[in-house]
Amino acid sequence: MDQIDRILDQWRAERPDLDVAPMGTIGRMKRLTAHLAQGMERVFTAHGLNAASFDVLATLRRAGEPYALSPSELIEWTMVTSGTMTNRLDRLEQTGFITRRRNPEDGRGFVIALTEKGHKLIDKAVTAHVENQHAMVEVLSENERKTLDRLLGKWLGAFE
Repeated sequence: MDQIDRILDQWRAERPDLDVAPMGTIGRMKRLTAHLAQGMERVFTAHGLNAASFDVLATLRRAGEPYALSPSELIEWTMVTSGTMTNRLDRLEQTGFITRRRNPEDGRGFVIALTEKGHKLIDKAVTAHVENQHAMVEVLSENERKTLDRLLGKWLGAFE
């Protein structure tokens, strides 16, 4: 019995007219998300990053050569506002992990590109991140994880 079970038992006793089962599902997901975020933040911090900076660098890295995207593409992939992205890019540029340069396809615009320093850092960080993610899901068998992925994908698809 976990904390969520105890909360549900209290609601069932106080409001037997309500089906609070979804509260358990969502409550467990909320608590699990907090634990997972803490686990991932430890890896990011160990590499001098936070979740936001990791997100930008990882997006550029997985884009493939030349590891550069327009600011609007970065915003689309990371789902943040332009003001938020500008702040992230300013910090990453100051640390030498990215550079802004003229877009060769459109001289009016810019592209954001990984520097060699940024490329090396994100390769190390993403390797540690994936290892950490494996450790965080190891309590599930491969079949359980695949089933959970399928169910979460179905659920997420209803919102997106």
